[in-house]
Amino acid sequence: MRFGGPVFQPYTTPEEWTQAVLAKGYRAAYSPLAIEDHPADVIQGYVQAAEQADIVIAEVGTWCNPLSPDEAIRKAAIERCQKGLWLADELGARCCVNIAGSLGERWDGPCALDMTEDAYAMIIDSVQAIIDAVKPKRTFYTLEGMPWMYPDSVSCYARMMMDIDRKEFAAHLDPVNWINTPEKFFKNKQLLEESFAVLGDSIRSIHAKDILLQNDLTVHLPEVRIGLGGLDYRAFLHLADRLPADTPFMLEHLPAEEDYDAAAAVVRKIAAEEGIAL
Repeated sequence: MRFGGPVFQPYTTPEEWTQAVLAKGYRAAYSPLAIEDHPADVIQGYVQAAEQADIVIAEVGTWCNPLSPDEAIRKAAIERCQKGLWLADELGARCCVNIAGSLGERWDGPCALDMTEDAYAMIIDSVQAIIDAVKPKRTFYTLEGMPWMYPDSVSCYARMMMDIDRKEFAAHLDPVNWINTPEKFFKNKQLLEESFAVLGDSIRSIHAKDILLQNDLTVHLPEVRIGLGGLDYRAFLHLADRLPADTPFMLEHLPAEEDYDAAAAVVRKIAAEEGIAL
């Protein structure tokens, strides 16, 4: 397992980027390049710098809506995902990741239409189109699970992997996004165990965050900084530690650099207590 997260120090060269990553004590990092056209020598410069510094590039995130009901937005999103997958392949990143998208007004928000077989079929088609246009050799396209759109569970992800039927499609694990009921919150260790048991070595990258069940009606399950919620991080780290050694374990969704530092300290403390190398 390789612990990582975002860097906040500005950089203009590969060397400055690797110094910023290493200064945080990370061995994995998000893509150092945005999804746009880059000269081949620039991309190769970051590839070589990452190799020399022993940093794994975890993922290229595309974060757009390939299911948008607006045809122009949908087409642009699919093209962005294709460019992101191409960039991930050029960088040798572990994966390119996006959510499936939404048929509603908000690209990452809840919509009843997203929980239908028609939406499921559109996701399969869009992922196949993205992969088939790029045919990556060194990376994989992945979907991040969500609480209100597919894949919304471990079993749904497993079904998608079969239906997409592309060797270049793999798993991205963000277990907090699947904790969408009090039962899943209380039994999150079982959810973690199921996630790793079913998805196993197909997991290319992991998002690490925490979640809290608040004492307010009806149900409130906000993301919180690691250590302030109820996710079983001892189980989480032990399960992640069984994956291939280069699997990234990435902090995300925190408001400021000091919050990332505090979350990292909690993860490192638990890992040290459990004898797990990060």
